[in-house]
Amino acid sequence: MERRTFLTGAVFGVAASVGPSRDWLLATLDEVGPVRGKVGGEQVAAVRRAFGVFQELDVMLGGGHARAQLSAYLTSHVVPLLRSNDPATRDGRALYEAAAEQLYLLGWMAFDNGEQSLTQRYLVQSLRLAQAAGSPELGAHVLAGLSDQATSTGHPDHGVQLAKAGRAGLARGRSEGCLARLWALEARAEAAMGEGKAAGRGVRLSEKAFEGFRVEDEPEWARFIDRAYLNGEYAHVFRDLGRSGEAARFAELSIVDAKRGNRARRGCLAQAALSRAHLDDHDLEAAASAGRAAVRLAVAVKSSRSVGAVEDLRERMRGHGGVPVVREFLDVSRALLPG
Repeated sequence: MERRTFLTGAVFGVAASVGPSRDWLLATLDEVGPVRGKVGGEQVAAVRRAFGVFQELDVMLGGGHARAQLSAYLTSHVVPLLRSNDPATRDGRALYEAAAEQLYLLGWMAFDNGEQSLTQRYLVQSLRLAQAAGSPELGAHVLAGLSDQATSTGHPDHGVQLAKAGRAGLARGRSEGCLARLWALEARAEAAMGEGKAAGRGVRLSEKAFEGFRVEDEPEWARFIDRAYLNGEYAHVFRDLGRSGEAARFAELSIVDAKRGNRARRGCLAQAALSRAHLDDHDLEAAASAGRAAVRLAVAVKSSRSVGAVEDLRERMRGHGGVPVVREFLDVSRALLPG
C-alpha cells in the first residue's frame, strides 16, 4: 500500500476521479465478494476509534506523522474484515463505511505529502466503499478531497465538476460541514480559473451552509471542517483572484482559529496566504513577518504542503533579497527548511 518510489511525483489523472464520481452517483458496487463471516459491532467501534486518533494526529501534526502506522493498521486489521463481510448487513455496512473513512484519511495524508497518484488511488477506493455502505455524506466528503486535489494539481475545471457531483450526491444525505466545504472548494476552483463572480458566490454559500453546522450532529470525519479550515480556503480564493484585502482578512481569521485549536499545518498555510496578500500589496515588512511565522509552523509538522507554501514564498521574495527584513526571512527559511 506504500509504493513510494514508483508513485512519488506521479501526475494527477483526471479520468481516474471524474469517472468514479459518476459511478458513485449512478451505480452500485458490482463486486462485494462472498460472505465468510460476520463482523461484530465492537470490532467496528474499535475501527472508528482508531480513525478518530489518526485523524487528530493528521490535523495536529501533518500527514507524514502517523501515515505508516495507519497503513499498517488498515492492512492488518481492516482489510481482512472487508474480505469476509457483506455491506448488505447492518454491521457489514458500518464496517465498509469505517474502512472508507480510513482510506480517505490515508489518501489525504498522501496528498499532504505530495504523492498525487497514491492519493487518487486511496480516494477512489474510499469512494467505492462509501458507495457500498450507502453513505452519501461520506461519498460527498471523498469527492471534496478529489476536487481539492484536482484544483491543486492544475485541473480546476475538474475540481468544479467533482465539487458539484459531491453536492448533488449530498442531496440524499445531510452534513452541513461537508456542504460548506464543497462550496468552498468549488469557489477555489472557480477562482483558479479567474471566475470571480462565481467564486464569490461560492464563498457566500459556503458561509451560509456553515451557519447550520453543529459539531455534535456531524460524523467524526467532518469535525476538522471548522472556521480555521474554511477561512483558510476563502483566503486562497481571494488570493487567486488578486483581491489581497479580502485574502488578508480571511487569512488573519484562519490564523486566530488555528492557533486556538493548536493546528500548526492550517496556521502555516494561513500565514503563507497572509504573506502573499501583503506581498501583493508591496508591504515587504508585513510579508516577511508572516513568512517567518509560516516557517516556524512548517517545521512543527510533517507536511509537504506546508513546506511547499514556504518555498513558494521564498521564490517570490528572492528578488527583494536586498531588503533587510526579506533577507532575514530568506536566511531563516533556508536554515530551518533547506531545499
